[in-house]
Amino acid sequence: MLDAVDRLRPRWEKQLSAVEFAVEEVPPLSELGDGPRLNSDPIPFGRADAAAGQSPASVVIYRRPLEARARDRDTLGAMVHDTVVEQVATLLGLSPETVDPGYDDRR
Repeated sequence: MLDAVDRLRPRWEKQLSAVEFAVEEVPPLSELGDGPRLNSDPIPFGRADAAAGQSPASVVIYRRPLEARARDRDTLGAMVHDTVVEQVATLLGLSPETVDPGYDDRR
């Protein structure tokens, strides 16, 4: 995760200076639906929380869902980077392509 954040810092250093980054094993139950459904959202790979009161803004990625979907180490690295880009984009109110111009090229 830190490698992904370090790749974004040159362009977004000011915006990311007060953001906390963390890795959790799995998403909390509150982020999961009530079981499999045809139109349900998939298990999330991460989340972004805006600053609130004394709590700083944060980006969290979920290790186990990412590892379960990655077929190898390189794929895992790319998925982590994409997840960080997507969550930073959400936090900043921008598109992932704006946060990382190469984002769409890897899809």
